[in-house]
Amino acid sequence: MDEIELSSCCQGCGACCGYSQNWPRFSIESDEELALIPEALVNDRQSGMRCEGDRCAALQGEIGKMTACGIYDVRPEVCRTCMPGDAECAMARRKFGLPVIEVASA
Repeated sequence: MDEIELSSCCQGCGACCGYSQNWPRFSIESDEELALIPEALVNDRQSGMRCEGDRCAALQGEIGKMTACGIYDVRPEVCRTCMPGDAECAMARRKFGLPVIEVASA
């Protein structure tokens, strides 16, 4: 798979956004970056995204079918660093019974 195909895997997956309510956390975002996230999508502790069960409230669509992030342009850093086929991706995909994405090493 090339890079374009890998990035499109996320739109048909969304597993990382429904894996754990502790996953969509804030870490190195600046106050200015955090202010861009709608307040209704931030958890009560102000430590990450609000979740409904384990599912991030910003996730739209059905996991494993077709998904999108409702705040993609301002999503937290942890969401930006999760890449198709990495360890976090594989762990989340296994939870939902989705096949692990095999990434060829260069």
